[in-house]
Amino acid sequence: MRAHSGRQIDRFLRANPDVADRYLKDGFWERRAIAVRYAPVESILALQNDSDVVVRRAVVMRLPPDELKVMSKDPDREVRITVAQRMSPDLLLPMASDSDYMVRVVVARRLSHGKLPKMANDPEREVRKTVAQRLPAFALARMLGDPEPEVRRIVAERGLPDDVVVLLEDPDWLVRLAAVQNAPRESVRIALDDPEPDVRHMAWQRLAEAETS
Repeated sequence: MRAHSGRQIDRFLRANPDVADRYLKDGFWERRAIAVRYAPVESILALQNDSDVVVRRAVVMRLPPDELKVMSKDPDREVRITVAQRMSPDLLLPMASDSDYMVRVVVARRLSHGKLPKMANDPEREVRKTVAQRLPAFALARMLGDPEPEVRRIVAERGLPDDVVVLLEDPDWLVRLAAVQNAPRESVRIALDDPEPDVRHMAWQRLAEAETS
């Protein structure tokens, strides 16, 4: 096969998958990457350490989800992101400490609820936002004091009503606004004196609803 076009290479190997393993050591990276798609799974294991990142990502896409542990340590973030997207959730926890925050975001999206609290103190805001969006309401109290307003806002929206009362006095007005909409109605009276008009209006609205119901 002399083709250099990815489309031609793919067409040839799709029609002749029985010869795909012959190209796993080809000098041209694209032939190797496409050959990985069609070669027997057991024959592509050696390419977990291929010099080309595209080839290694192709390997990740072919290996069974419970056989990706080796590639979870790949030096390339895109490979590790692909691993985090495909690895069995039960095996994901070690990747929660990955050095790249985007890998950890993917892990936070897929990790089981029982293990997710371990990521509640991640140093990266986007990771903690993902955790706050997924944790069950009863488990969000641990994130009430998060340093980022965007995270606390999610907690105010999703947390248990009694837990978010403390956020009625949050320094960020958008967090207070979210808390007013979720906290027990009798507790929002404090927000009638809030310095932010939108927060005061929402508190008045909630109390007015109580009087008309």
